Amino acid sequence: MKKAGFVLIVAIAFGFSAAAQTTNDANFKLALPEHRGQLIWSADGFKIIQSSAKPNGRELGIRGKNESGRLTFLGFLFLFPDQAPLTSASCRDGVMDPEKKSDAHLKILATLDSTRRGGPPVSLVSYTTRGDNGKTAYMVRGFTGSGDICGDLEFYSDTPISADDAALKQAFASYRLDENYSPQFNDVFVYAQTLYQARMYKAAAPIFEIALAKLRENPDTATIRDAKTTKRVVTDQAGIAYGMSGDIPNARSLFEKAIAEDPDYPMYYYNLACADAEDKNLAGAREHLQQAFARKANVISGETMPDPTRDDSFLPYRDNKAFWTFLKSLRPE
Repeated sequence: MKKAGFVLIVAIAFGFSAAAQTTNDANFKLALPEHRGQLIWSADGFKIIQSSAKPNGRELGIRGKNESGRLTFLGFLFLFPDQAPLTSASCRDGVMDPEKKSDAHLKILATLDSTRRGGPPVSLVSYTTRGDNGKTAYMVRGFTGSGDICGDLEFYSDTPISADDAALKQAFASYRLDENYSPQFNDVFVYAQTLYQARMYKAAAPIFEIALAKLRENPDTATIRDAKTTKRVVTDQAGIAYGMSGDIPNARSLFEKAIAEDPDYPMYYYNLACADAEDKNLAGAREHLQQAFARKANVISGETMPDPTRDDSFLPYRDNKAFWTFLKSLRPE
């Protein structure tokens, strides 16, 4: 299936962050989709500019920059099972030792291990290295870990910084690993959406389904508008991800089950029509498109029905006059 074959509902437009979960008081939170633990810190004046996730569900990371642009942070939560049982110090050594071996310019300035209430201790490392611009780069990095999971929070700058700087002191004072936290719906959705935005569709699809399962278990975790809207958005994301990865059978199965539970939502039918077209089943595509546009009044607020004549799933059939005339009759006014 071509990447534009299914219609993408951009879930973040309905209130999700596609990176880490944040709140207005600049609390940053990282959690993995199927593993206990949450990494938390506060950093006033910072905004997320980039996010990343590993397709195996074992690592989530974000990059943030402050308003002045002087300071940038990198925060990661990741599994490190080969080194378990972990401590904060062994998380530090497991990450830093290979870097010291591979970077001849890396110079450790200070190391400090501190205790922490309500979680594992934090091991702070201050060091310098040579930046991409050839100039000295300054880093302060904090590690925390327990069991088989590690947290890594690094602040870096082109100008000298230390753990005693006000912004860093605030961040590391709030920095902790909650070992007992169980991932919630929004944690799982954020992870899946991060993979999706990186075009790792095959990896994203099953994690979207995990998010759906959590939503069914606890509808009160819906954070868009209501549980039904949230379920529609996440189901679409899951099916679209399957479709974009070329897994038409799983996409079809997901949308067919969704229709059985929620027959009024038009986009399920539309996306089934795309699957039909990919399978060269124009009769099925025509039927599902008719069903979709008959329900066009039921789109989510802010969403519009797509123009099928612009959809990559249907473009190969432009020379089929009867089918193309039918598609033109469906175009939104």
